[in-house]
Amino acid sequence: MTQVALNGSDLLGLFTHFLILSLLAVGGAITTAPDMHRYIVVEQHWLTDAQFTSSIAIAQAAPGPNVLFVAVLGWNVAGPLGMIATLTGILLPSTVLSVWATRWGTRHRDTIGVRAFTAGLTPITLGLLLATGWLLALPYLEVPAHRWGALGLVAVTIAVMTRTKVSPMWLVGLGALAGVLGWV
Repeated sequence: MTQVALNGSDLLGLFTHFLILSLLAVGGAITTAPDMHRYIVVEQHWLTDAQFTSSIAIAQAAPGPNVLFVAVLGWNVAGPLGMIATLTGILLPSTVLSVWATRWGTRHRDTIGVRAFTAGLTPITLGLLLATGWLLALPYLEVPAHRWGALGLVAVTIAVMTRTKVSPMWLVGLGALAGVLGWV
């Protein structure tokens, strides 16, 4: 994968963009993947659609925290400096805010405002996760040879996750098997 030689201004822009996204990452950094895609692929043209999707897939397949995909995106954009810019940008504000909010929320957990806020995060998180799923599935849905396999995989995943307590890792394995067999 070819990396772009970013100047200081571009690296600062990359850092700042991920810094802002950090504060929107309700439900995890993966929920902001559609905006990362817009910025990195559509606006800046630093990666292609395939490179972006592959970066996320590689990081999600590796053991460790899900936020690692941000480091892989940064690395694929601009090497070590890109990785530092994206990972620091996504982790710094959310970490500081989380520590403060957790301490404050623990002291005020029984108030109606805190209960309403935490209940309100559920639909936001669900919407962001659906947008991310759509973005990651779209390249497969647009290829006629893979469309039905991808739609079938999505349908099976929804059915299994809503009706059973089966570990999502089995569905990841099913997706990998479908990919190896060329169904998606």
